Amino acid sequence: MGISSSFALIAFMEDVRAILARNIKSARKRLNISQEELASRTQIDRTYVSGIERQVRNPTITVVAKFAEALNTTTADLLCNNGE
Repeated sequence: MGISSSFALIAFMEDVRAILARNIKSARKRLNISQEELASRTQIDRTYVSGIERQVRNPTITVVAKFAEALNTTTADLLCNNGE
């Protein structure tokens, strides 16, 4: 992989992280639950939830699936750029 490809991949991952953060926070607020409640529902530390919403953590797909279940949505919806 060349340098330009590496930079493109990094930019793509930052975009995905931003989309995921926005969608998790939006779904959480729509359900009127706190980060603490989401952490409890997913059995994930609240500071990790906060880190994901602030785009400083990179959750595994397993963690994303836990969020999807707790937020009554799908993993695909959490990763999808819905234009907001």
